[in-house]
Amino acid sequence: MLKIAVISSTEISSTKEIELMKKLFDEGLNIFHLRRPAYDYKKMKDYLSRIPEEYHNRIVIHSHPKLALKFNLKGIHLTSKVRKSKFKFWYVKRFVVARKKQLTVSTSLHHLTHLDSFDPLFNYVFLSPIFDSISKKDYQSGFNEFTLKKGLERTKYAVYALGGVELANIDKVKEYGFAGVALVGSIWTAADPIQAFKEIKEECRP
Repeated sequence: MLKIAVISSTEISSTKEIELMKKLFDEGLNIFHLRRPAYDYKKMKDYLSRIPEEYHNRIVIHSHPKLALKFNLKGIHLTSKVRKSKFKFWYVKRFVVARKKQLTVSTSLHHLTHLDSFDPLFNYVFLSPIFDSISKKDYQSGFNEFTLKKGLERTKYAVYALGGVELANIDKVKEYGFAGVALVGSIWTAADPIQAFKEIKEECRP
């Protein structure tokens, strides 16, 4: 079965997002990527404090990684900016990951060549955009099907398809050989986000 991650939307209010997040968890979602780039440490801490503790171990944060320890979160997602900064990358490994070995660590990649430089620190990676984005109209896929399949066969990473993933192309995701899907627009632009998730979850089964 394809694994499923849902990435938060900066287009909706935090109150609405938390309400939908809890419903997604209750429907079986195990990985929620919390991405609020404009939030400082205090604002992100306050946001996490509003989410029931029982759901914390399914949340991955994209900023302020030390909060993953404070709230016993599932993991941290390193942006390309952090990954490319030797000091920031070292800091996260030394003072966050080393203190909680069970933390998952993920990152985002945008070129097939990046899949060849394997770093065992990462439990999984997002590769995007696989299809034309739903939420970003000018963000279009540039991947070739043949080279994409070959790249996925060759890499040691567990790769999640990100960008334009929706119910209609889950079969393609399976065909390409991805380990999972990362959902954004197909959830947050849906008339009924929870129903959209349930339908995609069913399609992700073998």
